[in-house]
Amino acid sequence: MTTVLVTGTESSLGTRVMKGLTGECGFEVVSSTAHTTALETATATDPAEPIDIAVHLSAGDHDTRARRRESVTKGAAALLELAENSGVQHVVLVSSAMVYGAWANNPVPLTEDAPLRPDLDFVFARQLASVEQMVDDWRTAALGRTATVLRPVVAMAADGTSGLARALAAGMGQRSGEDDPGAQFLHLDDLASAVTLAARERLDGVFNVAPDGWVAGDRVRALAGSRPKVKLPERLAEVVSRVRWRFQRGPIPPGLRSYTQSPWMVANDRLEAVGWHPTVTNEQAYVEGTEAKWWTMITPKRKQELSLGAMGVVIMSIVGAVTVLVRRASRRRTG
Repeated sequence: MTTVLVTGTESSLGTRVMKGLTGECGFEVVSSTAHTTALETATATDPAEPIDIAVHLSAGDHDTRARRRESVTKGAAALLELAENSGVQHVVLVSSAMVYGAWANNPVPLTEDAPLRPDLDFVFARQLASVEQMVDDWRTAALGRTATVLRPVVAMAADGTSGLARALAAGMGQRSGEDDPGAQFLHLDDLASAVTLAARERLDGVFNVAPDGWVAGDRVRALAGSRPKVKLPERLAEVVSRVRWRFQRGPIPPGLRSYTQSPWMVANDRLEAVGWHPTVTNEQAYVEGTEAKWWTMITPKRKQELSLGAMGVVIMSIVGAVTVLVRRASRRRTG
Protein backbone atom coordinates (compact mmCIF):
# COMPACT_ATOMS: atom_id res chain seq x y z
CA MET A 1 0.00 0.00 0.00
CA THR A 2 1.35 3.41 -1.03
CA THR A 3 0.57 6.23 1.39
CA VAL A 4 -0.05 9.61 -0.23
CA LEU A 5 -0.14 12.88 1.72
CA VAL A 6 -2.08 15.80 0.19
CA THR A 7 -1.97 19.46 1.26
CA GLY A 8 -4.58 22.08 0.43
CA THR A 9 -7.44 19.58 0.61
CA GLU A 10 -9.90 22.35 1.54
CA SER A 11 -9.66 23.88 -1.94
CA SER A 12 -11.74 22.87 -4.95
CA LEU A 13 -8.63 21.41 -6.54
CA GLY A 14 -7.83 19.57 -3.32
CA THR A 15 -11.25 17.94 -3.25
CA ARG A 16 -10.80 16.73 -6.82
CA VAL A 17 -7.27 15.46 -6.17
CA MET A 18 -8.36 13.56 -3.07
CA LYS A 19 -11.14 11.90 -5.06
CA GLY A 20 -8.83 10.99 -7.93
CA LEU A 21 -6.07 9.57 -5.74
CA THR A 22 -8.51 7.65 -3.55
CA GLY A 23 -9.77 5.92 -6.67
CA GLU A 24 -6.28 4.65 -7.48
CA CYS A 25 -5.67 1.01 -6.62
CA GLY A 26 -3.05 0.61 -3.90
CA PHE A 27 -3.18 4.21 -2.67
CA GLU A 28 -3.99 5.21 0.89
CA VAL A 29 -4.64 8.96 0.89
CA VAL A 30 -4.40 11.23 3.94
CA SER A 31 -4.63 14.99 4.37
CA SER A 32 -1.70 16.98 5.71
CA THR A 33 -3.71 18.01 8.77
CA ALA A 34 -4.40 14.40 9.76
CA HIS A 35 -0.79 13.36 9.26
CA THR A 36 0.62 16.30 11.20
CA THR A 37 -1.61 15.33 14.12
CA ALA A 38 -0.32 11.75 13.89
CA LEU A 39 3.29 12.94 13.94
CA GLU A 40 2.67 15.08 17.02
CA THR A 41 1.10 12.18 18.93
CA ALA A 42 3.57 9.51 17.78
CA THR A 43 5.94 7.90 20.28
CA ALA A 44 9.04 5.72 19.98
CA THR A 45 6.97 2.59 20.58
CA ASP A 46 4.07 3.73 18.38
CA PRO A 47 5.55 5.79 15.53
CA ALA A 48 3.50 7.57 12.90
CA GLU A 49 2.91 5.84 9.59
CA PRO A 50 5.56 6.61 6.95
CA ILE A 51 4.59 8.58 3.85
CA ASP A 52 5.63 7.52 0.35
CA ILE A 53 4.35 10.44 -1.76
CA ALA A 54 3.58 14.04 -0.82
CA VAL A 55 1.32 16.17 -3.03
CA HIS A 56 1.63 19.91 -2.45
CA LEU A 57 -1.13 22.03 -3.99
CA SER A 58 0.68 25.32 -3.41
CA ALA A 59 -0.96 27.18 -6.31
CA GLY A 60 -4.32 25.47 -5.94
CA ASP A 61 -5.08 27.00 -2.54
CA HIS A 62 -3.95 30.55 -3.35
CA ASP A 63 -7.12 32.14 -1.94
CA THR A 64 -6.79 30.33 1.39
CA ARG A 65 -3.17 31.39 1.78
CA ALA A 66 -4.04 34.95 0.79
CA ARG A 67 -6.73 35.16 3.49
CA ARG A 68 -4.28 33.86 6.07
CA ARG A 69 -1.51 36.13 4.74
CA GLU A 70 0.61 32.98 4.59
CA SER A 71 3.69 32.79 2.39
CA VAL A 72 3.80 29.99 -0.16
CA THR A 73 7.45 29.37 0.69
CA LYS A 74 6.59 28.92 4.36
CA GLY A 75 4.04 26.25 3.57
CA ALA A 76 6.46 24.46 1.25
CA ALA A 77 9.22 24.51 3.86
CA ALA A 78 6.88 22.93 6.40
CA LEU A 79 5.88 20.22 3.93
CA LEU A 80 9.47 19.38 2.99
CA GLU A 81 10.43 19.17 6.66
CA LEU A 82 7.53 16.77 7.18
CA ALA A 83 8.71 14.84 4.11
CA GLU A 84 12.17 14.45 5.68
CA ASN A 85 10.66 13.09 8.89
CA SER A 86 8.26 10.74 7.12
CA GLY A 87 10.55 9.14 4.56
CA VAL A 88 8.85 10.63 1.49
CA GLN A 89 10.45 9.50 -1.77
CA HIS A 90 8.35 11.43 -4.29
CA VAL A 91 6.88 14.95 -4.22
CA VAL A 92 4.25 16.36 -6.58
CA LEU A 93 4.21 20.16 -6.62
CA VAL A 94 1.44 22.17 -8.27
CA SER A 95 3.14 25.42 -9.25
CA SER A 96 1.93 27.73 -12.05
CA ALA A 97 2.88 28.70 -15.59
CA MET A 98 3.04 32.24 -14.19
CA VAL A 99 6.62 31.48 -13.10
CA TYR A 100 7.68 32.00 -16.73
CA GLY A 101 6.52 35.58 -16.53
CA ALA A 102 4.57 37.44 -19.21
CA TRP A 103 6.96 39.15 -21.60
CA ALA A 104 6.66 40.49 -25.13
CA ASN A 105 9.69 38.41 -26.20
CA ASN A 106 8.39 35.10 -24.81
CA PRO A 107 8.36 32.29 -27.39
CA VAL A 108 4.88 31.06 -28.27
CA PRO A 109 4.34 28.53 -26.88
CA LEU A 110 6.69 28.26 -23.91
CA THR A 111 8.25 24.86 -23.20
CA GLU A 112 9.46 23.54 -19.87
CA ASP A 113 13.04 24.48 -20.78
CA ALA A 114 12.25 28.21 -20.84
CA PRO A 115 13.89 30.30 -18.07
CA LEU A 116 11.80 31.42 -15.11
CA ARG A 117 11.17 35.18 -15.25
CA PRO A 118 8.15 35.91 -13.02
CA ASP A 119 6.93 39.49 -12.83
CA LEU A 120 8.79 41.16 -9.96
CA ASP A 121 5.65 43.07 -8.95
CA PHE A 122 3.66 39.88 -8.39
CA VAL A 123 4.91 38.27 -5.18
CA PHE A 124 2.95 35.03 -5.56
CA ALA A 125 4.68 34.10 -8.84
CA ARG A 126 8.12 34.87 -7.39
CA GLN A 127 7.34 32.72 -4.35
CA LEU A 128 6.29 29.81 -6.57
CA ALA A 129 9.60 30.00 -8.43
CA SER A 130 11.36 29.81 -5.06
CA VAL A 131 9.26 26.81 -4.03
CA GLU A 132 10.22 25.00 -7.23
CA GLN A 133 13.88 25.50 -6.32
CA MET A 134 13.23 24.23 -2.78
CA VAL A 135 11.65 21.06 -4.14
CA ASP A 136 14.56 20.53 -6.54
CA ASP A 137 17.02 20.96 -3.66
CA TRP A 138 15.08 18.35 -1.67
CA ARG A 139 15.10 15.96 -4.64
CA THR A 140 18.86 16.14 -5.17
CA ALA A 141 19.71 15.93 -1.46
CA ALA A 142 19.32 12.12 -1.35
CA LEU A 143 19.53 9.27 -3.82
CA GLY A 144 16.30 7.72 -5.04
CA ARG A 145 14.14 10.80 -4.63
CA THR A 146 11.96 12.08 -7.49
CA ALA A 147 9.72 15.10 -7.92
CA THR A 148 7.05 16.28 -10.33
CA VAL A 149 6.57 20.02 -10.86
CA LEU A 150 3.30 20.86 -12.63
CA ARG A 151 2.90 24.32 -14.16
CA PRO A 152 -0.78 24.83 -15.00
CA VAL A 153 -2.23 27.81 -16.81
CA VAL A 154 -5.32 29.64 -15.44
CA ALA A 155 -7.39 26.85 -13.84
CA MET A 156 -11.12 27.17 -13.23
CA ALA A 157 -14.45 25.39 -12.89
CA ALA A 158 -18.06 26.29 -12.15
CA ASP A 159 -17.66 25.31 -8.49
CA GLY A 160 -14.10 26.33 -7.84
CA THR A 161 -12.67 29.29 -9.74
CA SER A 162 -10.29 31.12 -7.41
CA GLY A 163 -10.19 34.88 -7.03
CA LEU A 164 -6.81 34.90 -8.76
CA ALA A 165 -8.15 32.94 -11.76
CA ARG A 166 -11.22 35.18 -11.99
CA ALA A 167 -9.01 38.28 -11.98
CA LEU A 168 -6.79 36.92 -14.73
CA ALA A 169 -9.71 35.73 -16.85
CA ALA A 170 -11.49 39.06 -16.48
CA GLY A 171 -8.43 41.03 -17.52
CA MET A 172 -7.41 38.97 -20.54
CA GLY A 173 -8.47 40.18 -23.95
CA GLN A 174 -9.31 43.69 -22.72
CA ARG A 175 -6.73 45.76 -24.59
CA SER A 176 -8.83 45.83 -27.76
CA GLY A 177 -5.78 45.98 -29.98
CA GLU A 178 -4.29 43.81 -32.66
CA ASP A 179 -1.48 42.90 -30.27
CA ASP A 180 -3.78 41.31 -27.70
CA PRO A 181 -2.00 38.16 -26.43
CA GLY A 182 -3.73 34.81 -26.50
CA ALA A 183 -4.90 33.08 -23.31
CA GLN A 184 -5.24 29.55 -21.96
CA PHE A 185 -7.84 28.22 -19.52
CA LEU A 186 -7.61 24.82 -17.85
CA HIS A 187 -10.45 22.94 -16.18
CA LEU A 188 -9.78 21.88 -12.58
CA ASP A 189 -10.80 18.31 -13.46
CA ASP A 190 -7.99 18.12 -16.01
CA LEU A 191 -5.49 19.59 -13.54
CA ALA A 192 -6.55 17.05 -10.93
CA SER A 193 -6.07 14.21 -13.43
CA ALA A 194 -2.54 15.50 -14.11
CA VAL A 195 -1.80 15.38 -10.37
CA THR A 196 -3.12 11.83 -10.15
CA LEU A 197 -1.01 10.75 -13.12
CA ALA A 198 2.10 12.37 -11.63
CA ALA A 199 1.62 10.51 -8.35
CA ARG A 200 0.74 7.16 -9.95
CA GLU A 201 3.67 7.19 -12.39
CA ARG A 202 6.04 9.11 -10.11
CA LEU A 203 6.93 11.39 -12.98
CA ASP A 204 10.30 13.05 -12.53
CA GLY A 205 10.66 16.54 -13.98
CA VAL A 206 8.72 19.66 -14.97
CA PHE A 207 5.47 19.49 -16.94
CA ASN A 208 3.23 22.25 -18.29
CA VAL A 209 -0.49 21.64 -17.88
CA ALA A 210 -2.76 23.25 -20.47
CA PRO A 211 -5.38 22.36 -23.06
CA ASP A 212 -4.34 22.10 -26.69
CA GLY A 213 -3.70 25.53 -28.23
CA TRP A 214 -5.03 28.81 -26.88
CA VAL A 215 -7.74 31.44 -27.34
CA ALA A 216 -6.97 34.62 -29.29
CA GLY A 217 -7.53 37.95 -27.52
CA ASP A 218 -10.50 38.95 -29.67
CA ARG A 219 -12.06 35.54 -29.05
CA VAL A 220 -11.72 36.04 -25.28
CA ARG A 221 -13.57 39.35 -25.63
CA ALA A 222 -16.30 37.62 -27.61
CA LEU A 223 -16.67 34.90 -24.98
CA ALA A 224 -16.86 37.55 -22.25
CA GLY A 225 -19.46 39.52 -24.19
CA SER A 226 -17.26 42.61 -24.04
CA ARG A 227 -18.00 45.56 -26.29
CA PRO A 228 -15.21 47.09 -28.39
CA LYS A 229 -13.21 49.63 -26.41
CA VAL A 230 -11.02 52.55 -27.30
CA LYS A 231 -7.42 51.56 -26.81
CA LEU A 232 -5.75 53.97 -24.39
CA PRO A 233 -2.08 54.96 -24.40
CA GLU A 234 0.00 52.60 -22.28
CA ARG A 235 0.70 54.98 -19.39
CA LEU A 236 -2.91 56.20 -19.23
CA ALA A 237 -4.17 52.59 -19.34
CA GLU A 238 -1.97 51.78 -16.35
CA VAL A 239 -3.43 54.66 -14.34
CA VAL A 240 -7.00 53.71 -15.24
CA SER A 241 -6.34 50.07 -14.31
CA ARG A 242 -4.97 50.98 -10.89
CA VAL A 243 -7.85 53.36 -10.15
CA ARG A 244 -10.45 50.78 -11.20
CA TRP A 245 -8.86 48.15 -8.94
CA ARG A 246 -8.62 50.60 -6.04
CA PHE A 247 -12.40 50.92 -6.04
CA GLN A 248 -12.92 47.25 -6.96
CA ARG A 249 -14.66 48.18 -10.17
CA GLY A 250 -11.97 46.51 -12.25
CA PRO A 251 -10.58 42.98 -12.14
CA ILE A 252 -6.82 43.34 -12.18
CA PRO A 253 -4.51 43.97 -9.19
CA PRO A 254 -1.44 45.99 -10.26
CA GLY A 255 0.93 43.02 -10.02
CA LEU A 256 -1.16 40.94 -12.39
CA ARG A 257 -1.51 43.42 -15.21
CA SER A 258 1.51 42.20 -17.18
CA TYR A 259 -0.05 38.73 -17.32
CA THR A 260 -2.97 40.20 -19.27
CA GLN A 261 -0.80 42.24 -21.64
CA SER A 262 1.96 39.90 -22.82
CA PRO A 263 2.01 36.24 -23.88
CA TRP A 264 2.73 33.33 -21.53
CA MET A 265 1.01 30.45 -23.36
CA VAL A 266 2.62 27.04 -22.85
CA ALA A 267 3.03 23.79 -24.76
CA ASN A 268 1.59 20.59 -23.27
CA ASP A 269 3.53 18.10 -25.42
CA ARG A 270 5.69 16.72 -22.59
CA LEU A 271 2.73 15.85 -20.36
CA GLU A 272 0.71 14.41 -23.23
CA ALA A 273 3.69 12.20 -24.13
CA VAL A 274 3.36 10.40 -20.78
CA GLY A 275 -0.35 9.74 -21.12
CA TRP A 276 -2.23 12.85 -20.02
CA HIS A 277 -4.88 14.35 -22.29
CA PRO A 278 -7.18 17.33 -21.64
CA THR A 279 -10.92 16.64 -21.73
CA VAL A 280 -12.09 20.28 -21.70
CA THR A 281 -11.11 22.96 -24.23
CA ASN A 282 -9.87 26.45 -23.41
CA GLU A 283 -13.22 27.96 -24.45
CA GLN A 284 -15.28 25.46 -22.45
CA ALA A 285 -13.22 26.00 -19.30
CA TYR A 286 -13.50 29.79 -19.66
CA VAL A 287 -17.27 29.78 -20.14
CA GLU A 288 -17.83 27.42 -17.20
CA GLY A 289 -15.48 29.24 -14.87
CA THR A 290 -16.48 32.88 -15.49
CA GLU A 291 -20.16 33.03 -14.72
CA ALA A 292 -19.69 35.47 -11.83
CA LYS A 293 -20.00 39.15 -12.80
CA TRP A 294 -17.85 41.97 -11.54
CA TRP A 295 -20.29 42.99 -8.81
CA THR A 296 -19.95 39.57 -7.12
CA MET A 297 -16.29 40.44 -6.42
CA ILE A 298 -17.11 43.60 -4.47
CA THR A 299 -16.48 43.52 -0.72
CA PRO A 300 -19.48 44.02 1.64
CA LYS A 301 -18.08 47.39 2.72
CA ARG A 302 -17.79 48.59 -0.88
CA LYS A 303 -21.32 47.33 -1.62
CA GLN A 304 -22.59 49.40 1.31
CA GLU A 305 -20.70 52.46 0.05
CA LEU A 306 -22.12 52.03 -3.44
CA SER A 307 -25.64 51.56 -2.05
CA LEU A 308 -25.35 54.69 0.07
CA GLY A 309 -23.90 56.55 -2.88
CA ALA A 310 -26.72 55.43 -5.14
CA MET A 311 -29.27 56.42 -2.48
CA GLY A 312 -27.65 59.83 -2.20
CA VAL A 313 -27.84 60.30 -5.97
CA VAL A 314 -31.54 59.40 -5.94
CA ILE A 315 -32.23 61.80 -3.06
CA MET A 316 -30.31 64.62 -4.73
CA SER A 317 -32.17 63.96 -7.99
CA ILE A 318 -35.50 64.18 -6.18
CA VAL A 319 -34.47 67.34 -4.35
CA GLY A 320 -33.26 68.84 -7.61
CA ALA A 321 -36.51 67.95 -9.41
CA VAL A 322 -38.64 69.40 -6.59
CA THR A 323 -36.55 72.59 -6.58
CA VAL A 324 -37.05 73.02 -10.32
CA LEU A 325 -40.81 72.49 -10.00
CA VAL A 326 -41.05 74.95 -7.11
CA ARG A 327 -39.13 77.60 -9.05
CA ARG A 328 -41.30 77.12 -12.11
CA ALA A 329 -44.46 77.41 -10.03
CA SER A 330 -43.11 80.55 -8.38
CA ARG A 331 -42.35 82.13 -11.77
CA ARG A 332 -45.87 81.42 -13.03
CA ARG A 333 -47.39 83.09 -9.96
CA THR A 334 -45.16 86.15 -10.22
CA GLY A 335 -45.55 86.32 -13.98
